[in-house]
Amino acid sequence: MSRDASQRPRSDATGPSVLETIGKTPIVELRHIVPDGSARVLVKLEWANPTGSMKDRMARSVIEGAERAGHLKPGGTVVEYTAGTTGISLAFVCAAKGHRLHAVFSDAFSDEKRRTMRAFGAEITDVRSDRKRISAALIKEMIATSERIGRRPGHWWADQLNNRDAISGYVPLGEEIWGQTGGQVDWFVHSVGTAHSILGAAQGLRTHRPGIRVAAVEPSESAVLSGGPSGSHHIEGIGIGFLPPLWEPSRVDEILTVSTEEATAMARRLAREEGLFAGTSSGANVSAALRLAAREGPGATVVTLLVDSGLRYLSTGLYA
Repeated sequence: MSRDASQRPRSDATGPSVLETIGKTPIVELRHIVPDGSARVLVKLEWANPTGSMKDRMARSVIEGAERAGHLKPGGTVVEYTAGTTGISLAFVCAAKGHRLHAVFSDAFSDEKRRTMRAFGAEITDVRSDRKRISAALIKEMIATSERIGRRPGHWWADQLNNRDAISGYVPLGEEIWGQTGGQVDWFVHSVGTAHSILGAAQGLRTHRPGIRVAAVEPSESAVLSGGPSGSHHIEGIGIGFLPPLWEPSRVDEILTVSTEEATAMARRLAREEGLFAGTSSGANVSAALRLAAREGPGATVVTLLVDSGLRYLSTGLYA
């Protein structure tokens, strides 16, 4: 018979924190939807992070940066505007560290995201959209609202669009891709919202090989990076309708546009033909990666990201 747990010798060792499970996500090759004669296409499964998205990486980096700088005191409140994915990751990190999150959100984004933020204890202030469309006007109103809330005592405004700690959080993503591919990367393809993830991952990759090429992806309905007019679209998490403040066009080699319709169709194909269940921005990533792979031909390797899980979009038209 085993001894009572209270009588067992206790180890002084401290177990790992849940935050230490961020990163080291798997990478797989697309097997069925890549046309013959194309380059190899690899996708990194960022849904394997604790909350199911790549944003866990930046959330930890941003909050720990604020703690080091003295901006965020123990038990303080983080304030941020979010399409939901960043908000979930910030709420998760705040819960693990004993902080609180006040998220500025909108009905333009999925209800799963709202519920998940609340599950982690977040308070939510809503900004109404124009018929659930994502536009520059909506994003700017969300930013202004979060800035006002961030002025309250004991609150710290993360201001992700201007926060360079978010870029640092994605440098390990590029390092992981390099290691997992054995350095066999010709193109890195990724969509742009805040621009943190594409810049950070590219930095991590180019530390090893400066010649790796990078392609940015944006909604064709709001192709501002390409010099087009601002518009509205339905690809959650990307295409904010204006140039992100930290955007550095000199660090990308090409900009590709993908429509909401293309991104949606590709996300559905990924689930049905590859067994990969992801959101619309992931569909945009893969659509652009396949276009590049067809152009580059055999012998090249194109890498992109599946940003988050399709479980976050069950209430939307994506998987209706």
